[in-house]
Amino acid sequence: MTRSNVMDGVDEQTLPTRLTPEQAAALARGGGLEELGVRPRLGGYVREVWGYRHLVWHLSSAQAWAANQNNYLGQLWAVINPLLLVGSYYLIFGLLLKTRGGTENYIAFLTIGIFVFGYSATAIIAGSRAVVGQIGLVRALRFPRAVLPISVTLTQLLVNVPAFAVLLIMIPLTGEPFSLHWLLFPVALLLQTLINLGLAFFLARIVNAARDSSNLVPVGVRLARYVSGVFFSIPHYAGHGLVSALLLYQPLAVSMTTAREALMDQYALTWGSWVAAAAWGVGLCAAGLVFFWRGEGRYGSN
Repeated sequence: MTRSNVMDGVDEQTLPTRLTPEQAAALARGGGLEELGVRPRLGGYVREVWGYRHLVWHLSSAQAWAANQNNYLGQLWAVINPLLLVGSYYLIFGLLLKTRGGTENYIAFLTIGIFVFGYSATAIIAGSRAVVGQIGLVRALRFPRAVLPISVTLTQLLVNVPAFAVLLIMIPLTGEPFSLHWLLFPVALLLQTLINLGLAFFLARIVNAARDSSNLVPVGVRLARYVSGVFFSIPHYAGHGLVSALLLYQPLAVSMTTAREALMDQYALTWGSWVAAAAWGVGLCAAGLVFFWRGEGRYGSN
């Protein structure tokens, strides 16, 4: 019996109705299914990211604890490493190259610079690989990819918490008196974290699109280390002109400035530094999120 004869014996009313593509898409959405590779609306995307906040925290805290577990000294390495940098940088720049001009308490100045910039350096480098470093997870599960840069940035903050605790112990030992300005140090770290997150958003998408660019990120961070005033006073050596202002108010330098104003008696609080840090933090974070969101449908596709 041929297929046509079989179909002739079937009541056409018993056959399922063929859906149009629009109807099929509506039915899938009604069942909770979502089309892959499509960028959601920005408002819904932000709400979805917020819905993953508990996952971000648990993932970040677990990764922060595991960061130094393979080292013999474990979590102590998060403290020992910046202390070794302080000693070596003081020997090279403080004693040999004599870059102590313009600072009364150079040890405190240098220590704050190394600890604060070190946090930004690790957060930026890790954030640039937030997507490509988790490409298997990106391809296997459906979730807002902005969770990855946020998680990486929070991880680096938690990793550096012991170092910042040591910093607060070391600063009085250098002769700095305690003042109420110290209460602004967590605010400075919050603004710095927003800056780090914004840069992570930008770099994560760029590195995902061009994998070779990840090799340039450490080079850029290394260059920023030498022009951001980690171990020298920018106004003292660059003067007070346009070049000095550009170096002093770029995001990585202004993070150290606000930390020094909070912890060092030599540096009075200035509204310009804190407004600049807040503007960089909010602006980079918002613009970075939008930039990252615009590539949402393409992460993991190449």
